Amino acid sequence: MGFTLHERGYNPALAILTVKDSKRVFRGNLNNFLDLIKTGNRLGVDVYVVTTNDFSLSSAHVQGYRYDFDKKKWSRELVPSPQVIYNRIPYRKMEMRPEIQQTLQACNRSGAVQLFNPSFFNKWTLFEWLNNSKESKPYIPETRQLKSAQDLTQMLKKHSFLYLKPVRGKAGKGIMRIERLTSNVKSTDYKLSRQANKQMILTHHPTIDGLWNEFVLHRGKNEYIAQQGIELARFDHRAFDLRALIQKTSKGTWSVSGIGARLAGKSSITTHVPRGGSIGEPRKLLTHSFGNKRAKNIISKARKAAITLASQIEQQSGHQLGEMSMDLGVDTTGNIWFFEANSKPMKFDEPKIRKKSLERIIGYSQYLIHHGRRR
Repeated sequence: MGFTLHERGYNPALAILTVKDSKRVFRGNLNNFLDLIKTGNRLGVDVYVVTTNDFSLSSAHVQGYRYDFDKKKWSRELVPSPQVIYNRIPYRKMEMRPEIQQTLQACNRSGAVQLFNPSFFNKWTLFEWLNNSKESKPYIPETRQLKSAQDLTQMLKKHSFLYLKPVRGKAGKGIMRIERLTSNVKSTDYKLSRQANKQMILTHHPTIDGLWNEFVLHRGKNEYIAQQGIELARFDHRAFDLRALIQKTSKGTWSVSGIGARLAGKSSITTHVPRGGSIGEPRKLLTHSFGNKRAKNIISKARKAAITLASQIEQQSGHQLGEMSMDLGVDTTGNIWFFEANSKPMKFDEPKIRKKSLERIIGYSQYLIHHGRRR
C-alpha cells in the first residue's frame, strides 16, 4: 500500500462493512447506507459498501459497491482500499461466524485501517463493565444473571417488579416482566407479562416455581438477565424513556448527537417502536411530569450520564468505538437509569438527530484518517 492518499489521487475512503445476501446485493439497511454515501459526497469522503467476502487488507483495491443516484442502482466495481471501516453487519449470528470474526480481528490488529465498533454488545457484560466504575455505577439498576428460580426469589424479595431480558436481545424482543402482587398478608401471587408481537400475554402463578417453569417455556435457548424494575415517569398513563445517540465528533471526543423519547404502547411492557411504542418529544413529556425548569435539568443530567456511560463502555471494551445508542429511564423522582446500549444504532426518525448522526460518522472517519490511534 506504499502510497499516500494524495499520490493515489483519492478522497479519504470509508467502507461500510456488511455481508453478502442471496436475495439482494447485500444485507443491512440500504437506505441508511445511501444516506451515508450522500453525506460523504457532500463532505468530501468517498463512501462505498464492501462485503466480508470481498474485503482484503493486502491489496490497494478491493471489490466494493457504489450507488449510481441517476440510474438508481448499485454496481460492483474496483474501489480504493479504505482507511476506515464502519461495521454494519446486521445480525449477531452473522458477526459470530468464524470467517467474519477473522476479518474483524485482522482489521483490529492492522495499522493500515481503522475499524470502529467491532461488535455487538452483550447485555450482561455491559452491566459488569458499568458496575466497575464509581462514575457509572449510580445509573445501574440491580441486575443479575438469571440461572435458576433461586435468582428470581432473591430479586423478588427486594423488588416488587422485575424485567427479564435476553442477553443478546434486540429491539425489545423477548423481554418479560414479573410483578409481585400481594392480595393479603398470607398470599402472594406473581404475574408474568410477555409480548408476542404487539399482543400482551399475562399469566398468574401462586408460586415462584410455577413462575419459573412458565419462563423456561418461553425463553428458548436464550440466556437471560433479571433486572430491578424502575417506576418510570408517565405521560397519558404510558411509561416513557429516553433514547440517546452518543457519537464521536470530528475531534474524536464523545458528544450527544440527540435525545429522543419513546412512549410504551397502550398495554406494552417496553417502549420499543416495533413492539407498539411510539415516538415522543422529550421536553414535552418531561415538562408534563416535572414542570419546565426540572425538565430542562433532567435533559442535561441525561446528556451528562450518557457521556459518562459511553466513555466507561469504550474503556472497558478495549476497542475503538465511534457511536452507540442508549436507553435511559427517568423515574418518578427524576433520577436517570441506564437500561441498555446498542453498538449499532438503528436510524433515529427525528430529522435533526438523523442529519447530525450522518455528519458525525463522516466527521469521526475523517478524524481517524488524520489522527488514527491504535489501541
